Parts: sequence; C-alpha cells; structure tokens
Amino acid sequence: MTSCRAAGAAANWPCLASAIAGVVAALALSFASAPAQATASATAGKTAAAKVAELSAEDKACLECHARPEQPRMLPSGEKLSLVVSPKAFAQSVHGGEGCVACHSQLEEDHDKQPREIASRRALALELKEQCADCHKKAVTQYEDSVHSALVRTGSEKAPLCSDCHHPHAGKSLKDQAGAGNEPVVCQKCHEGVAKAFAQSVHGSTGDEALACKDCHRTHNVKAAAFADNMRKECLSCHKETAATHAEWLPNADRHLEAISCPACHTPDATRRVNLRLYEGAAPHQSSDKVGVPKFVRLANWANGNGGLDARALWSMLQEFNQNGSAGKMVLRGRLEVQTGEQAHQLAAKALAVRDCDTCHRQGATSFQAVTVSMAGPDGRPLRHEASKGVLTSVESIGSIGGFYAIGSTRIKLLDWLLLTALAAGIALPGAHLTMKLLSRRQRAKAAAAQQDESSGSKQGRPS
Repeated sequence: MTSCRAAGAAANWPCLASAIAGVVAALALSFASAPAQATASATAGKTAAAKVAELSAEDKACLECHARPEQPRMLPSGEKLSLVVSPKAFAQSVHGGEGCVACHSQLEEDHDKQPREIASRRALALELKEQCADCHKKAVTQYEDSVHSALVRTGSEKAPLCSDCHHPHAGKSLKDQAGAGNEPVVCQKCHEGVAKAFAQSVHGSTGDEALACKDCHRTHNVKAAAFADNMRKECLSCHKETAATHAEWLPNADRHLEAISCPACHTPDATRRVNLRLYEGAAPHQSSDKVGVPKFVRLANWANGNGGLDARALWSMLQEFNQNGSAGKMVLRGRLEVQTGEQAHQLAAKALAVRDCDTCHRQGATSFQAVTVSMAGPDGRPLRHEASKGVLTSVESIGSIGGFYAIGSTRIKLLDWLLLTALAAGIALPGAHLTMKLLSRRQRAKAAAAQQDESSGSKQGRPS
C-alpha cells in the first residue's frame, strides 16, 4: 500500500485494484474458515458416534454393563481394578473392530454372577500378554528377546508388560499415533529421570538431531544399553563418519573409541568412572554366562567383606574363572563411562564435547578415581561391584587389567622407578666403562711399551 501511495494517480489504479482484491480474498477465507472448522468438528463427532454405532451386538451387550460408572473391584492383593470401558474410546481404538470376544473368549455369559478370580493387577497383565500373542506374534517375539522380558523372567514386578504401554481398550494404531509425540510419556512412566535428562539434551530438543526413544532403544526388542558395545553401535549407526572425523585431531582414535563410551566425552559435566568388564573368548564378547554370575557375586561379596575388590582379589577372581583352562578365557577390559543413565542421556552439542587431553592424561585425573568391576547378569544388565581406588595403579594389577592403561594417569610408581633404574643403569654402565678406559689409558700405554721393549730385547739375545 505504501508503494501505491508513492506512485502517481494514473499508476495507482492497478495497484489499488490488486490490493482490494487481496483484502476481499482474505475476508472470504476468514468467513469460510469458521464454518469449515465447525463442519470438521461435527464430522469428527459423528465419526466417533458412527463407530460406536458400528459395534457388534455382542460388544454393545458387554458395554451395557462395562460403560456404567461403578465402584472398582477389590482384588485379593488389596489393589483396586476398574472394569469400566469407554464405548467411544474403545470404538475408536485399534481393537474396536476386533470386538470384545477376540481377547475375552474365555469368559462365560454369566460371568457377572460368578466373577473369575484375579489375584492381582500384575497377574491380569501377565494373562493379557498371552492374549496379545495370538494376533501380535512378531511384536511378542521381539519382546521376549528384550531386557524387559528378561526382567519379567527374573521375577521383577516392575518390568513392563504389553498392557503397561498399550491400553487394551483405548490404544491407537501406529498410524494414528504418528507425530503425536506420546512415546516419551509411555517410557517415562518407568524412566522419569532419564526422560527429563533426555529432554534437555541435543537429541531431545527439536531440530535435525532430535530423536525418539525407539530410535536408539527399539520399540519391543529393547536391549540393555550398558551390555557389551550396544551403546556405541547405536551411536555409530547414525554417526558413521565418527572414526574418520576423530582421526583428524585425536591421536590413536580407534583405541579411544574402543575404550571410551560416547557420553564420557559428549556429556561434559558428567562424573566418570572406569568400568572393568568381564569378557570371554579369543574374540572377546561380554560374558553373560548364568553359571558364572553366582561365582562373580560370591567372589565380589567376599572381596567387599575383606576391604573391597583390590588388585589381588581381581587376580584371584580371574584365576578361579579360568581354572579349567577353557578356550573361552575370561579377561578384564576397561572402559571409561559416565556413572548414571541420566548422564548418559544428557548429550550436549558437538561443539561442547571434551577435547582436552589433560582431562584424562594427567596424574590423579578425576575420571579414574572411581572404578567398578562388572559382569552381565541374566537379564543383560550389568552386575557391578566397587573396586578399591588404587587398583588401576597397583603393580599387582599388571596381569589382570593390563588391557587398560591411560598414559600419564594410571601410572604404576614401582614401574616408574624400575624404568628410571633401567635408564640410569643403561647410561651409567657405558659411562663407567668409558671412564675406566680413559683413566687406565696411561697404564695401558706403559704396559704396552714395556711389553714391546721386552720383545725387542729377547730378539737381540738370540744366537745367530
């Protein structure tokens, strides 16, 4: 409009006409949008009502009772169990088209008069999981291979089951949930601290680097992140150029990537520790041998009762594990990592990562003051025991943890003295030899001259 006023009267008309047309179009759109939104809202309401109307006669019969507000049922465990099902939520759920009988075929028609026994909410959830397997075979198979399922098998009452993450009467399909952003809400039911930490990280914020929980941990076949190299593999699955970019500035980059977890450098404010992990085999993989777990627990508890896992206790532990001389020899491999799961999710922007070598490679570095020894438990999660503070710098540790050494920080003073002694001897012995040679040069010259005179005299005294 300003440019129109600046022009002459003859030139103004086309510009004003264009502006008026734009205003008219905008007004038309604004008036049209309100009825459209109202129509869309009404359509959504009709859709929900239509879906309820489409429920089968059997489902409607079930809902005649289960849609009524009622007092929750008291279970023998002392818990309360609500039996109310919302018709609208169920009709719009992914299970609405399947019907009640698809999951509750075992119920009798008069079950309202003779209710079946339900010991606890957990017992009901376990029973429902078996029902889920009838239709969701692939998902349940993946779940059975997860750390969550392993926890269930160990008797955990907190490990999630199908109904803990998927509401059986109101669950939406993956297509309907896409972009809804509700996945972290499901995960944080158990992992609240991790979810809060992740929300503040470079991957939890919006933008190109934003991730969801399932991007690293999967949806059903969730693995223990601390087991073996799971965490590093997940990082490298996206950051494929890591080895090359680190090699541009980091000496011995491959060794660093092997012995240091990604969060140890990319969570700059974290507290770090050295984790000595039990591995086995010629091509080492982290041991999760169920037979070895009780032995590890017994040895570690014994050591803790006798002052902690020191260098001698570690050596004895390895000797007992390897006493049969099996091919899968147990070894300890050290890794620098952060101390908590929350810290592992507080990843900062790349520009803030630790790049100062002195952080680790100096005597008494903070990162090496905390040491743990771990072995993978039956569920894949690590069993940890604290080790004594000086275990990394003890000469007795050479045979057990020789695979972990940080130049400048994990210095063994006895070896330093032996090295200095060897250097001193290497310099002193040749020096002493040269000094003695110089000091005895005159005596050796006199002895040589006397020997030559004696030789000449003997030749002159011989008869011709």
